[in-house]
Amino acid sequence: MTELQSDLSSALVDTEVDFCTLDVKGMTCASCVNHVEKTISKIKGVQAVTVNLATEQAKVRFQDDQKKTVASIIQAVDKLGYAAQLANPNGSNQLKREFNFWSSGGLSRVIIGFLITTPLMTPMLLMAFGIHFEIDPMIQLTLALPVQFWLGWRFYVGAYKALLNGSGNMDLLICIGTTAAFGLSLYLLSTDQTKELYFESSSFVISMVLLGKWLEINAKYKTSSAIRELQKLWPESAHVIDEFDLIQEIKLEQLLPGDHIKVFPSERIPVDGIIEEGVSQIDESLITGESNPIFKTVGQSVIGGSINGDGFLIVKAQAIGIESTLSKMIQLVENVQMQKAPIQKLVDQISAVFVPLVVFISIFTFIGNFYYLDSLAESILRSVSVLVIACPCALGLATPAAIMAGTGVAAKFGILIRESAVLELAHRIKLIAFDKTGTLTKGEPSLLDIIEFDRSQIAFTPSSVSLAYGLQNGSEHPLAKAVIQYAKSRKINPVIFTNIKNISGIGIQGETNIDLPGKTIIKLQSLNSLVDQSFYSDLFIKLQPSLIKGKTISILTLDNSTMNSIAIAALIFGDEIKTEAKNVISHLKAMGIETVMISGDNVYSANLVGQEIGIDKIYAQVLPEDKGKWVEKLKIDQNQQRRIVAMVGDGINDAPSLVQADVGIAMGTGTNVAMQAASVTLMRGDLNLVFGAIDISKKTWDKIRQNLFWAFVFNTIGIPLAAFGLLSPMLSGSAMALSSFFVLSNALLLSDWKPKFADSK
Repeated sequence: MTELQSDLSSALVDTEVDFCTLDVKGMTCASCVNHVEKTISKIKGVQAVTVNLATEQAKVRFQDDQKKTVASIIQAVDKLGYAAQLANPNGSNQLKREFNFWSSGGLSRVIIGFLITTPLMTPMLLMAFGIHFEIDPMIQLTLALPVQFWLGWRFYVGAYKALLNGSGNMDLLICIGTTAAFGLSLYLLSTDQTKELYFESSSFVISMVLLGKWLEINAKYKTSSAIRELQKLWPESAHVIDEFDLIQEIKLEQLLPGDHIKVFPSERIPVDGIIEEGVSQIDESLITGESNPIFKTVGQSVIGGSINGDGFLIVKAQAIGIESTLSKMIQLVENVQMQKAPIQKLVDQISAVFVPLVVFISIFTFIGNFYYLDSLAESILRSVSVLVIACPCALGLATPAAIMAGTGVAAKFGILIRESAVLELAHRIKLIAFDKTGTLTKGEPSLLDIIEFDRSQIAFTPSSVSLAYGLQNGSEHPLAKAVIQYAKSRKINPVIFTNIKNISGIGIQGETNIDLPGKTIIKLQSLNSLVDQSFYSDLFIKLQPSLIKGKTISILTLDNSTMNSIAIAALIFGDEIKTEAKNVISHLKAMGIETVMISGDNVYSANLVGQEIGIDKIYAQVLPEDKGKWVEKLKIDQNQQRRIVAMVGDGINDAPSLVQADVGIAMGTGTNVAMQAASVTLMRGDLNLVFGAIDISKKTWDKIRQNLFWAFVFNTIGIPLAAFGLLSPMLSGSAMALSSFFVLSNALLLSDWKPKFADSK
């Protein structure tokens, strides 16, 4: 950390805040998490706290009227025996430091531990082949000492801190167990009973636990790979155009809103902004999940972190740093990874009493075995095995590891899960309510059809699209944009006009002399503005089918000094239904999910869209304030049974219903209000991502259940086996270490997940 960063961190620690994130070093199991969380929550003024073993962080929120300094929280955590510090906003958190340590010095300690332990294990291994070999007792002691008190010192420190605070953790169990085995061996050695020493048991358990910790840190680090991949999307610098039109390369953190940035081909765009010059294809796949590059031109927005294609761009910076889309994505994913799923509350309650219960079982095991076997050594070994097998590492990692992996991989495909509770609910959805405009439809007018009229009386060759394009080229009107997009997609060139004028309440007109003598005026105007024309009644009859469907119609007319006004063509505009909508609704029905549309549009328009794509029920002309009430009603089915309901929307008027739903899903193409109200945000307007959200929920929930099952299985089966002498301390240590690794590896299987699509086979 640089001197500047150090000063900044110190300043932040002493600053009064209403929220802080801390890296917490020294937590080893679910009991540690529970103890840190309980202690912080008891501090006056703390409103809420969540501690996560997988990320090794604590997030603390204070009451508005009782702000506290970060230093006061750090002091409280340090008193518990853990080391806390303000989390680095750039993502270099405790987990990364732990990974760096265990990848270098930590791994060397694991290797040294097994190198020392191997000679101690050799006689036992050779015995399996009928070879009897003994190592001098003093050599055994010499080998076991550094393992017990050098490599194992971290367990003594952790256990001591736990005892100081009247709690138990994994370190305490390991410390008691290995010390008991080591102490028993010392006692036997001092009384010349050297035939059965157990130095290899204590040494192997410590070495195996260290190996398990190394495997655990590596696996935990991989579960946070999605966050690191997002962080890598930022370029280190940007090319800024100064007031003298010179290009300067400056660091990203020095950028300011309003800066003009030149983006070269194949470069990453450094900020959220608006294109001022240039055209290019932009690859936004790692941010929105959209696989195809998107054509962007002047006036369109770009997202920081996306990759420019083969064009040169000048972008005006709008959002930088923590205000940018990418930074908000990273923060959102980090926040949900820190959250506890509702099922984790049960795990925390169990963990709170687990270690004391295990110590009690271990003591009872010792007393019972000593009574029935009359063997001090065997009784101690069995109680040691109970302590070692019962370490609750896997239990503490089961849920957060799966949440980290699931939410991380979902973010890679443009599915941002804001609340961990979604993972327990989305796969149980029985009904999905959709908004219409902007959700099932594209939310903007498109040029759907062009009806050409008879031109036989004039020799006039330009196409209707080229005329409309020429009149509206450069206009920001929604209908004009629809015409321009239509023309560009078909590579139609605009006709050149002069004296272009907007006619209030009517439309637009311009002059051209193509193909006709004299001055020719072309107008693009509304149908209603032609009511006084002789051809109006014929037009109305021809266009009635489109009018009934609620389409918007513009008429292209021609006025020439040598002839009367005539209608050239009708341009039919409408809010086009998304291409995937019908397949998505069909697929949801096949999954047994009922579909509903709740729209503020008129009954005819809503029914037209709903019936075309196969929606089960349609509720039209619903006021924004009533949408939430409808969602609440839909939570009760026809049998008066409670069911899980999702709402998919994009507008401000959808916010109440998104909050009211069990699972609110907002389209990222919509308003910020909707996205803030929803528990899931889809970074692009593809309805197929609704499947993705449901599917990753199911997959993550399955992993949570599997992890908790195996964590409990290892303990519930292992403890009785150890108590009855069927598991040695060495096997117990191996099983304990492998259980944590198994849980994390199982969660990592989610990294191969890809969203399903309605049209996939």
